[in-house]
Amino acid sequence: MEVLPTYMDVEHSRAYIDQLYSNDSQKCFQAVSELKFAVIGSVREKGSIIEQGVVVRLLQILRAPDLDILLKTEVATVLNSLAKGLPEHAASLVQAGLLPVLWEQLEACVGGSGTSAYTQMILCCLRSVYRQGCAPPPPSWDHKLLTTLIQHGYHPPCNQECVANILAHACKTCEQQQQLVDAGGADLVACMLCSPVSRVQLPALHCLAAMCYNNERVSSIIATKSYGGKAVPDLLVGLMARDRPQDMQLAAATSLTFLHRSGALSADDPKIIFKTLQCLVRMCRRDREVWERVEAANTLAYLTEVSTELQRTAAMTDHLIDTMNDYLKDTTSSTGASVPQGICGSPISCRQYDNPSTWPELMLEAALKVYASLSANDEDIRQRVIKTDGLMNTIVTSLSAACPPVQLAAVRCLHSLSRSVHTIRTTFQDHMVWRPLMTVLKTSNNEELVTVASSTLCNLLLEFSPSKEHILDQGAVEFLCGLTRRPHPGLRLNAVWALMNMAFQAEHRVKVSILHHLGTDQIFRLLSDTDVHILMKTLGLLRNLLSTKGHIDQIMQCHGKEIMQAIILILEGEHSAEVKEQALCILANIADGDIAKSAIMSNEDVLKKLMNYMVIPNVKLQIAATFCISNLIWNVEEGAAERQNKLREMGVYKLLQNLMTTTDTALFDKVKIALQQFH
Repeated sequence: MEVLPTYMDVEHSRAYIDQLYSNDSQKCFQAVSELKFAVIGSVREKGSIIEQGVVVRLLQILRAPDLDILLKTEVATVLNSLAKGLPEHAASLVQAGLLPVLWEQLEACVGGSGTSAYTQMILCCLRSVYRQGCAPPPPSWDHKLLTTLIQHGYHPPCNQECVANILAHACKTCEQQQQLVDAGGADLVACMLCSPVSRVQLPALHCLAAMCYNNERVSSIIATKSYGGKAVPDLLVGLMARDRPQDMQLAAATSLTFLHRSGALSADDPKIIFKTLQCLVRMCRRDREVWERVEAANTLAYLTEVSTELQRTAAMTDHLIDTMNDYLKDTTSSTGASVPQGICGSPISCRQYDNPSTWPELMLEAALKVYASLSANDEDIRQRVIKTDGLMNTIVTSLSAACPPVQLAAVRCLHSLSRSVHTIRTTFQDHMVWRPLMTVLKTSNNEELVTVASSTLCNLLLEFSPSKEHILDQGAVEFLCGLTRRPHPGLRLNAVWALMNMAFQAEHRVKVSILHHLGTDQIFRLLSDTDVHILMKTLGLLRNLLSTKGHIDQIMQCHGKEIMQAIILILEGEHSAEVKEQALCILANIADGDIAKSAIMSNEDVLKKLMNYMVIPNVKLQIAATFCISNLIWNVEEGAAERQNKLREMGVYKLLQNLMTTTDTALFDKVKIALQQFH
């Protein structure tokens, strides 16, 4: 008795699917209508229909020029319903070739009625596919295609909402942002922001955020756009008013945050410091929904990340530091309200909130991000943050978390706090943060995580850090030398920087270990790096290695030839004065050695280069070259007379006399000291 109805359902389903292929338009229409009622609200039925290959036939109907528009509208409705199912359902539609057909049909609608049910359903279907996140951007972001889409965005609210959603989810790259603005996207969004319909305004805000995220040029254009006599930034302020829906306030604050971070609005602009910041802090309160608090905190962290003024203002606004501590303790409270559709439109936070078990991690990550931003530049704020009850234990625990975003947030927070000398000497030592940090560095495959962790390690390797010896014992030298060979420039920079800090006033054994594991070939590669910051830190590393007389002589005896070649490479290359100054300072250090002096004195080419830099019209280079000469001829050292005579014969003494006319006091003092050695 229970089998028969199922059998009859299958037969019935097979019957109307067969009729989809009928040449009789009436039968076909009836079949599509039955199909529509079958798939609406049933995820299982959607999957079944897709598996049976019906999508190909539906696309054929859309493309048929002689079929009735009502039939095509019904087909578009079915496709829209299928796209609203699971992400894999939408992906199957895309794979079947849905998008080119929809774009083709949309272009065919231009010139007709934008209010037609068919046009609206085509747009709805496109919106559903793009919301699922499985669709690529419109083909090549063709200008005509974008223009067509934007034209439909000026029509009724249904069309506007769809167009805004499509653009918000499809705009991903800098090039796409610019193309969208060039096609008139900024004007369209300005118009949508003034719509009386909130379901149009919200996706318009998400579209605006997607356009201006991390794009200085586009943001500067958007900031000048206006509609109805009001500039876009002023319209955004109005949408942050407390009588607006929570998701709208948050989306408006996010858009203003992106405009600020892209340079279109300054940190001291009242719209940022008094409106946006205050709105985001207010939305972090304990009485708000979890999704709201997480999104607000993530955006607030991004807003305050680089501005000391905003960090100071935020830190003393509405007990924010204590509020973030609530995130760590009370992570599951919610009134059960649903998350508004489209809340994940922000490029800095694509989170899902439908699973309460993930809320503690989301809250923890958001709080650590805020703490990291607040502590980035101000020592007083760092001390307030570090005193937060249980925070250091939370950070240390989070460094070993299974959730990569939480790990990254913890390392970022640690990095900001590591800029405090007091904290490195006390709190970090008490909690032995070097131990989990080294574990992260050695075990993680996440490039961003390793980059931030290695930046933190740079600070922990400073000369005054109690953690330095522990880190050395953990094999840091070999690990960092290996990191200099990584393709990512940020990792190479941090590795060389850390080695430079490690070599400062280090024992001879440490310096020898660095040279052994790094190798002179790798030093040459780093000195040839296209990133000038890496080049400068490599020179700084050499300068620190070649310090202390005994160390200088021992290192030059083993590696003198290669080191001199490296310095000549820099002095002869097309480098800035700052780079060449560092090379000259290394020469000055070598000249301070007892035995190492011979590496310079025996090389007339290097001596002539020093003389050239003594007369070059750059005071810093003149000072560095003169300082090197002074070290070579220091008259209390063995062999000083012979070195002085050789340099006098080369004309160095005369050059020094000529430099006595300089008006620069620092150079004058160096020249005077050098001349005194000759006497």
